[in-house]
Amino acid sequence: MSQLLIAENLKTVKDKIAQAALRAGRNPQDVQLVAVSKTVSGEPIQQAIEAGVTILGESYIQEARKKIGELGKAVRWDFIGHLQSNKVSYAVDLFEVIHSIDRLSLAQALSTLAAKKRKTLRILVQVNISGEGAKSGIDTGRVNALVSHIASLPNLTLEGLMTMPPYFTDPEKARPYFVALRKLRDTLMAEQGNRIDLKELSMGMSGDFEVAVEEGATLVRVGTAIFGERS
Repeated sequence: MSQLLIAENLKTVKDKIAQAALRAGRNPQDVQLVAVSKTVSGEPIQQAIEAGVTILGESYIQEARKKIGELGKAVRWDFIGHLQSNKVSYAVDLFEVIHSIDRLSLAQALSTLAAKKRKTLRILVQVNISGEGAKSGIDTGRVNALVSHIASLPNLTLEGLMTMPPYFTDPEKARPYFVALRKLRDTLMAEQGNRIDLKELSMGMSGDFEVAVEEGATLVRVGTAIFGERS
């Protein structure tokens, strides 16, 4: 894909985010775009950075290590995939924000390593809002306990929740799942009081990010709509 087309795609996505925010009575500046660059090579990613991308999202540690080694950290790199316990040390080194914390043991390992590296890591808890067996994320009924434990861990800043609804060709069908995550966040905030500030909702991808923004997303993870279909 040409640099011009990536720039045009990026502008289109940003315009749609802004329009969706305004429809919901929100400030478009409150929504951040995470350009999902998994399986995308270095040159298109560099073109996207030059076109204005400021946050890149990766799902695979080994792939991200190579890209970050080549492109550096002029932009923010977020980890959005399933994080294996044996990759925790790399994750602490490579990423500023991890969207996919789904178990206490993982959070504890990140906290320990972040402390050793004198780094504070920003994290989100991934919730399996749909209850699908094949999806990562903690069950909704266990989120409160996990959030409560994470809030006490050093060198981690818990900033919000992430989810992936089932895939639908009609984005309206994803809306109830985005509503459910927002309501879950509000309930957790009410129950936990001043212990947590879950300001971030990471939800919405290329096919449904406008609906996600209308329902409160602050981070949308968009890849295909920027970089084109992956091979």
